[in-house]
Order: sequence, then structure tokens, then C-alpha cells
Amino acid sequence: MNWYEKIGHQLFEPNRDQSPGELIFFKIFELFVLIYTIKYAWEWGIYTELRNTEVVLPLGIANYIDISIFFDWNLALINAAVITLLSVIAFARMGLNWFYMAVMVLLHIQYVARFSQGEIPHSMNLIGMSVLCFAIGSIWFPDKKQMPRFVIGSTIFFIGLGYTSAFFAKLIGTGINWFDGRHLWLWISEKSIDVYSTIGYYEPNFLQELALNHLPVASLILLIGWLTELIGFTMWWKKIRPYTTMMLIGMHVGITLTMNIRFDAFVMQLILIGFPWYLLIDRFVKSTPKWIEKMV
Repeated sequence: MNWYEKIGHQLFEPNRDQSPGELIFFKIFELFVLIYTIKYAWEWGIYTELRNTEVVLPLGIANYIDISIFFDWNLALINAAVITLLSVIAFARMGLNWFYMAVMVLLHIQYVARFSQGEIPHSMNLIGMSVLCFAIGSIWFPDKKQMPRFVIGSTIFFIGLGYTSAFFAKLIGTGINWFDGRHLWLWISEKSIDVYSTIGYYEPNFLQELALNHLPVASLILLIGWLTELIGFTMWWKKIRPYTTMMLIGMHVGITLTMNIRFDAFVMQLILIGFPWYLLIDRFVKSTPKWIEKMV
């Protein structure tokens, strides 16, 4: 067996029997993705409708089509409504296999319309990647066993790849001195401006004061976070996954405490995807409810 086949078996577990807990967990995860997809669609749509007037920085498909048409005629709100309808139908398995693919394309359009103003956040990327996994799984792996395994496995794959890629992006962009504590000083100062503008005052917490007063501490904080990103790919192995997940969650807690940057959806998705919750569900559930079987 080749190395990539071994990784595939770790991610998709083709030889493991499907259990009721697995199907129940799969629908819980799908519901989580559904809720955030609808949430983002409306948040971005309302912002685009009320505030966007011109394209400052085209992203993605906006480099090929005029995305500014979504700034008028309530198109952003109509798009949010269509995304909501298609998402609910796809979740309930009442539509065609390509509905999730349509959701992904429309959600991307909503994203590039909202964030065409020069600031590009990445705190929503894991939800978007999950929608892509559902889109591919619905079309190419529609079987009731194959789709849950593909969606969960591919989502884990891309999460691990994303974190490890983030490590190398920092290395390529800044060099080996990325973890210089002075960089953390700069980011703390920049985020303090956001806090000032929001609530009118800023008071650093204990960890921020420690980092600001001691350069080695600031450098150590960045180094620990950076190395945690490096090992993100170890999520691909089932036995290591819970430990890597805990380290990634700890990294995000550290980011929040030091830089006031929150990745709520990231952390919740890590909690869901990084631990074998189906084993816990199987302890209490002996058979899959019929209504869940119909919606897988």
C-alpha cells in the first residue's frame, strides 16, 4: 500500500462498518455547516446591500465578471434567499444532487461581493471548504455510506492541509524570523486600535502585558503557534487527530488572548470534526432514526 493510500484509509476508513452514531453525527455536522452558510449569506448580503457602492479589490470570480451588479436591485438579498432555500432543500435531500454545488457558487459570489472593499478575512474559509466537500460528495459520492465518509474525510484533509500551508506561507512571505516577538507587538498595537474604535478604551490583559514587556515571551508565543500550524497535517491520522485538534484549539485561544482575533466558526468546526463523537453517540443509540436515514 502506497503512502497516499494509507492516508486515504486514515481519512475515509473504507473498511469500517457504518454505525448509527456515524450517520447521526454526520447530520449534526451538516446542520452546523447549514446554519453558518445561511448566517454568512445574510450577513454578507445585508452589508453589501447597505454599504457597498464600488469594487475596490476584486476577488475570485469578481476578476472575470462585474460583481458590482450585486450592489443594486436587492440582488445580494435575493442571492441570500436563494442560498437559504437551496441549502435547506439540499440538507433535507429533497432536491437534486447538484444543489450543494449551486450553493457553493452562489456563496462564493456573495463573499466576493461583500469583501470587495480591500479587506479580506479568512475566518469563514473552513465553512466554505465544507460546502465544497458537500458539493463534491453529493454529486460524485451519493451513496449513503460513501458521502458521509467522503465529506468528513475530505474536510479533515483540507483543514490539516490549510494549517500546514499557513506555516509555509508565513515562512515564504516573511522568512525564518516570522516569530520575532516584535511582530506580535505590532499586531497587538494594531488590534488595540480596533478595540478603541469599538468601545472607546483599551486595556491589555495579563498575557498581552507579559508579551509586550518581554520580547522572548512574545517570540515564544509566536513560535508555539507557528509550529502548531506546521503539524496541522497530522490531523490526517486518526489516532493523532484529537491531540492535534486540541493543540489547534489552544492556538486559537492564544490568538484571541494576545491579538483579540476570534475564529469562532473555526474552533467550533475543530471541536466537531477533530474528535470521534460517533463513538460516544453509539453508546446511547442502537439504531439510526428513519428520518435521518432518509436525509443522508
